[in-house]
Amino acid sequence: MKKLLIAGVSALMLMLSACGTDEGSKTGQAKGEDLNLIKKGEFSFAMSGQYPPLNFKKDGKLTGFDVEIGTEIAKRIGLEAKPVTNQWETIIQGLKAKKYDAIIGSMTATPERDKQVDFTEPYYLSGAQIFIADGNNEIASKEDLKGKTVGVIQASTWKDMAEELSDQVKGYPSDVNALQDLELGRLDAVITDKIVGLNAKNEKGLKIKEIGGLLNEDRVSVAVAEGNKELAEKINKAIDDMLADGTYEKISKKWFNTNIMEKQ
Repeated sequence: MKKLLIAGVSALMLMLSACGTDEGSKTGQAKGEDLNLIKKGEFSFAMSGQYPPLNFKKDGKLTGFDVEIGTEIAKRIGLEAKPVTNQWETIIQGLKAKKYDAIIGSMTATPERDKQVDFTEPYYLSGAQIFIADGNNEIASKEDLKGKTVGVIQASTWKDMAEELSDQVKGYPSDVNALQDLELGRLDAVITDKIVGLNAKNEKGLKIKEIGGLLNEDRVSVAVAEGNKELAEKINKAIDDMLADGTYEKISKKWFNTNIMEKQ
């Protein structure tokens, strides 16, 4: 009888132990323990901190579109957001050295970078965009640039694009100089990065507008350590959910007055 009692107690203990292990596993997954995070319960993501309005410091605190997107991703995974800065030149090396869990710093996914990290689906789209003055109703597409004066940054890939569309291309030392001349009527159009143009329009108040689709497309994505498919999948799910419930568009319009996931 004693042997039967002992056997019964042992069996019960094993069952309880198994249940406890299963529950602990679920809790661990909720805390991100299956995601190979640098620190339990935290999602650290890096950026340069020098690229307003995407990521920059205000009153000593990191802010911007990238920061808000990263914070929302962390929230949806069930982790505490920890945005950090790293010099852009070594930001991939920092990820590989496990200084942080991801890069959410407006990094374009390229084949070369993909050899070192794993990328999620894009969290915004950028690329070369045509901008014209607000009052210009003559230009509606890239085909209308023929014979028009187009401003671009000197020695840029955008200069090559502009020269394919017009024989009157003017080089500038910076995007801002070109966009200011556009507003003043000294140029018919400017080709520059979509985000740069939108920032000049919304933050600097330049009276310009974008027309046509992107001339090329940059898929700006979250980078995670190579092989960390679980984390990449969680991030993709979070971004998809943000797009579906309107949270993404709300954040995007706060910073750019438009949805920058849309091509136009």
